[in-house]
Amino acid sequence: MKDRLVEAFVNMEEEEALRLANEMLDGGGDPMEVVGACKDALETVGKQFECGEAFLPELMMAGEMMEAISAVVKPRLQGRAEAARIGKIIIGTVAGDVHDIGKNIAVFLLDSQGFEVIDLGVDVPPARFVETIRESGAKVVALSGLLTLAFDSMKATVDAIAGAGLRDQVKIMIGGAPVNEQVRSYAGADAWGRDAVHGVNLAKQWLGGVA
Repeated sequence: MKDRLVEAFVNMEEEEALRLANEMLDGGGDPMEVVGACKDALETVGKQFECGEAFLPELMMAGEMMEAISAVVKPRLQGRAEAARIGKIIIGTVAGDVHDIGKNIAVFLLDSQGFEVIDLGVDVPPARFVETIRESGAKVVALSGLLTLAFDSMKATVDAIAGAGLRDQVKIMIGGAPVNEQVRSYAGADAWGRDAVHGVNLAKQWLGGVA
């Protein structure tokens, strides 16, 4: 049934995808299996967008579908998440980049795994990250970007955090399709996430959870 859910999601069959998600959950299925199906589907849609097979309306629809299914899944995970509440994490797509599908996958997974997620959205200037670190006391910051121009913004954000005297207080990860070890080194981040699941595991390690 997981494969059917992924197929319905990728084909933008919102009612069918929601029906399948509910059927899986009502049948005693693991909520994380539904989460995994959404992650796989969103990654597929993201790849289709990158190669010109999907466009902005499809991305928007995928985001709406994820929100609808998330609303169904979250109550099933609530007890688990509260019992394993790990800590705060700030996440956002850096300045100059408005892509959010990868970020939204990460937010979905982080939330379901017990993190308090502060999602700053897209095109976030460095000063906003600095301000939020000060206000929230979060110890982990995740910077997302899909465009290569995001590399400079990631570096500018890390530099701004350092300039504000906060660099030693937070761990910073970066993520996105074009990100690699060279980009991490250039930006000055502590780590880079190969995908959303890897990013969740990094956050768990940094905040004392079990990865």
